[in-house]
Amino acid sequence: MIPKIIGAFINFIGIFNTAYASKLALNLFSKPRNGKLTPHINSFLETATSKTILHYNSLPIQTYQWEGTKETVLLAHGWESNSGRWRHKIQKLHKEGYNVIALDGPAHGGSGSSTFNAILYSEFISVVSEKFKPTAFIGHSVGGMALVVFLKKQTYVHAKKLVLLGAPSGFKGIMKRYKEMMDYSRKVSIGIDHYIELKFGHPPHYFSTADFVKNIDTQGLLIHDKRDRIIPYQDALDIDAQFKSAKLISTEGLGHSLKGDFITDELIKFLSH
Repeated sequence: MIPKIIGAFINFIGIFNTAYASKLALNLFSKPRNGKLTPHINSFLETATSKTILHYNSLPIQTYQWEGTKETVLLAHGWESNSGRWRHKIQKLHKEGYNVIALDGPAHGGSGSSTFNAILYSEFISVVSEKFKPTAFIGHSVGGMALVVFLKKQTYVHAKKLVLLGAPSGFKGIMKRYKEMMDYSRKVSIGIDHYIELKFGHPPHYFSTADFVKNIDTQGLLIHDKRDRIIPYQDALDIDAQFKSAKLISTEGLGHSLKGDFITDELIKFLSH
C-alpha cells in the first residue's frame, strides 16, 4: 500500500502543480533504495586484483578487475545492486582465465551520483570501456539496457559479444509498470513523459532496447526467465526479434535474478566460441 499512498500524495500535488508533481515522481523513480556495499560483499570485492576509480565529469566510477589472460569481459549490474551480485560468475570466469571488469552503476555501490538512469549508466560504461577495452559485455536487467544504449552509438569498435540477462525491451514499458504501481493520475503520467522528453531530449518510447539492437553488430546471447515478475518474458521476445545475431535461452524458475550454475555455464560456453 505504501506506493499507492505516495502516489496519491503526488497526484494531489499534481492537481495544483503538474510540472512539480511530475518531476517529483521521476526523481522518486530515479533514486535507488538499495545497492549499497555490505561487509559480506566488500569481503568478496577485496579479492579483486585491482580497484580503480574513474570519473565521468565529476562523478566517481568504482571499478574492479580480476586479471586474466583471455579476452576482457565487462559486467554491468542492474537496479538496486552492485558489482558484488556477480560474485559466483566472476569466480568462474576468472578461473577460466578471463580478464574480468565490473563497475558499480550511478548511485550504486562505490560510484557517485544521487540518481540513476540508463543514459547516465551508459556514459559510465563508455568511460570504463575506453580504459579497459573489453570485447565482451554482460548486463543484467537495466544494466543490459545501458550496455545497448552505449553500443548503439557505434563509436566503440572493440565489441564482439553481448549478453543480456533479463533485460527490458524499452523504457516505455518500465515507466508504464512504475506508473501503475504508484497509481499515478493521467495528468501526472502525461507530465512524467513530458519531463522525460525535456530532460533527455526524447520521449520514453525512443529509448528502446529492441530498436537499438538493430544497429549493434555483435554476437548476442539473451537469457530470460518465462516467470520473470520484474521484466516480462515478452521483452526478451521483442529484443530477440530485432537482434540479428542473437540466441535466446529461456529458463523457468530462476526469476529475474537469473543466478545459478546453469546461467554461468551458458555464459562461458558463449564466450568460448
